[in-house]
Amino acid sequence: MTHSGGRKSISYVFPIFNESGNIRRLYDVISETTAGLDYDIELVFVNDGSKDNSLELLRDLQMTDRRILVIDFARNYGHQVAVTAGIDAATGDAVIIMDSDLQDPPEVSLELISRWEEGFDVVYAQRRTRKDTPFKRFTAWAFYVMLRRIASIEIPANTGDFRLLDRVVVDEIKKFREHDRFIRGMVSYVGFNQAAVQFDRDERLNGKSGYPLGKMLKLAADGVFGFSTFPLTLISRIGMITALLSVVGIAYAVLMKVFSPNTVVEGWTFIVTSILFVGGLQLIMLGILGGYIGRIYTEVQNRPLYGVRAVYGATDRRATPAISEAETE
Repeated sequence: MTHSGGRKSISYVFPIFNESGNIRRLYDVISETTAGLDYDIELVFVNDGSKDNSLELLRDLQMTDRRILVIDFARNYGHQVAVTAGIDAATGDAVIIMDSDLQDPPEVSLELISRWEEGFDVVYAQRRTRKDTPFKRFTAWAFYVMLRRIASIEIPANTGDFRLLDRVVVDEIKKFREHDRFIRGMVSYVGFNQAAVQFDRDERLNGKSGYPLGKMLKLAADGVFGFSTFPLTLISRIGMITALLSVVGIAYAVLMKVFSPNTVVEGWTFIVTSILFVGGLQLIMLGILGGYIGRIYTEVQNRPLYGVRAVYGATDRRATPAISEAETE
């Protein structure tokens, strides 16, 4: 919120998972980048169950800088939940979400702030180029093409979670408590005035990516299942096509029985192929249904999104999820 003296405040949120090689450099660059800003700056670091000494490094920084708030998760909950905890705890008039590997250039955040001051509620950083492997570039392109075609809302292509959210948007996002989270989709869903800032994504400074193939696929599934019912529609369409093919197969079998009865015995291969084909389709469809049902089961359990071991900051604050009235009824 706006602090005494009328100055606005901006919170930076950084999810941290095994980033010991990047933390000090990240802090130095952010401090240098924001040194000339006429805002009160808050730095929120969420330690997402790191196995290295990330927490110790963060605590050392917090002891020397009262702007820092460190949230230490009880275990690893994942990138999207860590970002959520940072949003929950941030107090700024605007919140900037950034990865901690310095692939998101901190200086771009100044452009986000500038566009925010022009009146935009959401300003997202959109990748013009990215220094990733050809495989990652291709899969990212394919994912956004698919999402653009099937999602119920428009989610800008070539964007991650690097963006600025006005306080009014933050308050809306905090109402979203689903467990399988796709934050960039939520931001698109809430609407408001949104604008893009183009940037060139750098290489990772140190360490390994927090999004290996398995986690990338999980995030892609969350984006599809969370913001599209197209897979369910696809089931009915494929079912109709399969039914038509079955009718063709039945007609073929009847015609062969009538006009060429001596060759009917030879249809064993056709029967087996048909059974395997239909059985495979059924398993695929059941898998899609299972994806949605599994998410329903998770939401019905209504468990907390995350557990906090400790909070280290200048004031005794705890990052607690915002609970809507619907959740308390």
